[in-house]
Amino acid sequence: MKATIIIIDVLQDFFREGRLKEHREKLVKSINELVNIGRERGLPIIWVRQEFKDDLSDAFLALRKNGNKITIENTEGCKFLSELDRQESEHEIVKKRYSAFFKTEMDDLLDRLGVDTLILAGVNTHACIRMAAVDAYQRDYEVILAIDCIDSYDEEFHKASLLYLEKTISVLLSNEDIKSKLL
Repeated sequence: MKATIIIIDVLQDFFREGRLKEHREKLVKSINELVNIGRERGLPIIWVRQEFKDDLSDAFLALRKNGNKITIENTEGCKFLSELDRQESEHEIVKKRYSAFFKTEMDDLLDRLGVDTLILAGVNTHACIRMAAVDAYQRDYEVILAIDCIDSYDEEFHKASLLYLEKTISVLLSNEDIKSKLL
């Protein structure tokens, strides 16, 4: 197994209120732990973030329709949480849709890295995590969901998505299980 860790959309705008705000400290701690496990084992780390123009001309249809300005370029809202242990040498991909694969350089990057297993972390389970997992599966990658490092603003959507993803296309593992599996 040659794996990479992909952290998706752990951005300021998603943690301003509600469930994600409440879970922020625990989620950040778990993501930092996962990233450090990966670094210790020499795994590439890929940080993915959503970003749109202020006029939403590059946003997906639902955002354009409702005018919801979230993760707008050149704002604090589209930046990763400051507590995350990121390093300049690690990869960063900007996306415009739920999937980290849709019209991004993800496919090319993964080809260059020569990986066969993707360990996914981040938010929101029912949207960006789920889409990335499905797209990875469709590309014949083994998909591991780092269960300690994934959450959503909606608990019901979170649980339903995990149930679907676990029964079909991915394996759910804790950080401890990932650490053991990577030995």
